Amino acid sequence: MPETPHIVSDVMTQTVVAVGRDAPFKEIVRTMEQWKVSAMAVLEGEGRVIGVVSEADLLAKEEFHDSDPGLVEQRRRLSDIAKAGAVTAGELMSTPAITVHPDATLAQAARIMAVRRVKRLPVVDDVNMLQGVVSRADLLKVFLRPDEDIEEEVRRTVVSYLFPAFSHGIHVNVHEGVVTLRGHVRDTSLISVAVRLIRAVEGVVDVEPHLTGESDPEHQQ
Repeated sequence: MPETPHIVSDVMTQTVVAVGRDAPFKEIVRTMEQWKVSAMAVLEGEGRVIGVVSEADLLAKEEFHDSDPGLVEQRRRLSDIAKAGAVTAGELMSTPAITVHPDATLAQAARIMAVRRVKRLPVVDDVNMLQGVVSRADLLKVFLRPDEDIEEEVRRTVVSYLFPAFSHGIHVNVHEGVVTLRGHVRDTSLISVAVRLIRAVEGVVDVEPHLTGESDPEHQQ
């Protein structure tokens, strides 16, 4: 069977930049600049995540610095206007924080980022204690996996599993993460299953199945 997919704890960064609820505005800006991050978790107590403060939260102060928004805009942007007057992380942060657990799959983390439109997620345990942070760049690390490793796993966990009697006659080639299969199989209904399983292998970019059945004219020639 295919191996267990990589999970968030496999790729997350454990050295995390965070601030406390009472961190002042300028300290937040300095910390972001020092560590070159665009967002940070806001912590309370021994490390429980209570929110996230981002560059977007901070920019409200600059946006409304010399403007006097009308009544309509005030009603439409109450949250941003409130943040323009904020001076601590607790007042600036977005809460509840959008987080992910360390045992979530990379696909699950990617979906959260896409749906919630965030670039990084605090990684928390069951009691919301900070364990690390995972970014878009972290999720893409699996695509740095060598083609040779992908090929070996596809042969071992998919081809040999689904087509044990034909595995020696199925050629697997991987180039730039694209897996190509060539050869003959007895049960063509398993081809779609093979494609699905191969797509789940970490680092695979695409699958090109060129497999034929025993009764196909091409096989009989």
